[in-house]
Parts: sequence; C-alpha cells; structure tokens
Amino acid sequence: MFSGSLVAIITPMLADGQVDYVSLKKLLNYQVDNGTDGLVIMGTTGEAATIPFSEQLTVMQFVLDEVQGRVKIIAGNGSNSTAEAIEKTKQLNELAIDGFLTVTPYYNKPTQAGMVAHFKAVAAATDKPVLLYNVPGRTGVDMLAETVATLSAVPNIVGIKEATGSLARLAELQKLCPNDFLLLSGDDASACEFLLQGGHGVISVTTNVAPLAMSQMIKAAVQQDRTTAEQIDQTLQGLHRDLFIESNPIPSKWALWRLGLINSDFARLPLTQLEPIHQSAIEQALHQANLKF
Repeated sequence: MFSGSLVAIITPMLADGQVDYVSLKKLLNYQVDNGTDGLVIMGTTGEAATIPFSEQLTVMQFVLDEVQGRVKIIAGNGSNSTAEAIEKTKQLNELAIDGFLTVTPYYNKPTQAGMVAHFKAVAAATDKPVLLYNVPGRTGVDMLAETVATLSAVPNIVGIKEATGSLARLAELQKLCPNDFLLLSGDDASACEFLLQGGHGVISVTTNVAPLAMSQMIKAAVQQDRTTAEQIDQTLQGLHRDLFIESNPIPSKWALWRLGLINSDFARLPLTQLEPIHQSAIEQALHQANLKF
C-alpha cells in the first residue's frame, strides 16, 4: 500500500510568497522519474502550518492533475484540534488521494488516551487508509508503542511514520503491532538501519534532493542487501545531517534552488531563508551525494 521510498515534499514558493506551480510541476516529475513511490503533500516539510487550508486544497488538486496516478499521493491532514482535523479529512476525502498522514496533536500535549480518541475520530471521518505520524521533536508529545498498538486495531489505520530515530522503538512496534501494520521511518539518518531491521519504507526529507539514491538505498535495504544499502547511504549522510542544519524545510529549499530545480528558496514567515554561513556545508553534502549544480 504505502512502502518503499516516499518523499515529504516541499512546497516551492516565489519571492512574493505565492506557490510556484512551475517549480512544483518540475519537482513532481523529478520525483516520479527518479524512483519515488509516493508523495506526501502538505506535511511539515510542505509548510502546511503557514498555508491556509483553501490553498492547500488547490495545491493538492494540482498535484493530482500532474501526477495522474503514477505514484501514491498522501495528504497531510493533521491539526492539534480534533474537530479541525476531522473537517480537513472530510474535505480532502473528496479528492482522488490515496490516503492520509495524521500527525500527533502538537503544542497542547494530549495524554496517550487523548491521542487514541483523536486518531479514532479522524480515522472515522474517512474510508481511506490513515498513517499515524509520531515526531516528538516537532510536536512535544510522544505516541508510545502501546498506544500505536491500540490504534492498529482500527481497520483503516494502516501504519505509522515513526520519526523518533529510535531503533528500540521499531523493535517495540514490531513486537506489539500486527505483521501487516506498516512501519515507515521518518528519520533519514537512521532510515537505512530501520529498513535492514524490518521496516517497510521511509517518508523522507532527503528524498526531496536525492530521490534516485534514496530509492536505490531503500530497495537494497528492504531486500536485506546490507552492503549495497550502506554504501549508498554513506554518500547521503551529509544530506541526512545538513538538511536539518536549520529548521526543515529551509535547507532543503536552498539545496533544491542550488540544484536549479526551483526558482526561489523562499519560505513563509516565521521561516526564513538559509543563513549564508550554512551554504558551504550543504554544497559539500550535495557533492558527497554526487549531485551536480
């Protein structure tokens, strides 16, 4: 369903802050043509926090029209308000998307019981598959493995993007959840080992910049070809690290601009553009990954 190489794609913007649809079309085809299996639209990396929902719907329909079913399309539908997440889910459900990525409610720090109630309510608003998303570094709350196991019993909650970077957490999830529950890494730096230890795929930031290498690494790791997977991943370690040298997606946008794939590295406030002091580090990471600019 959702496995392999999935990208948490950026939303390119012009210098006036408007969505750059010319660059978005180029990025979508760059991903599809280089082995990416699915696109996550309007997640954290897509700057959903600063894009009004009406505009998100426009972007989503543009993506669907351009991709034409060539890869899976997953929509970010998260909110720290359950009622808002339900309403977003109902509206997105009318589009020809393949499923949802639903982040844990951020800032208000619900209990584990609160998260169970939240995700059950959101999942009940759609007949499409739902992926949970646990990213404590962004949200301030950690959805424990026992909570995920409880939610795995909901028929259309089909997996999780687990972004703690903890391989011990992966082992807990494997022990507690059904074998067909999808375990996707949300941490590029540890993704290779996550897959070698039985994970099913990656929802990646690095894939924005290096889709072909990430696709090759992920295929090798899923096939338990440790030597090939680790060799490829070694060339990507600089990107895994330095694409987070400032808040995501600031470095990814700069890298894509440097590669000539987008017209501007603009991000909407409160995000800013990459500080000049960090540009050489990202250029070095691009060189290490054999990407030309």
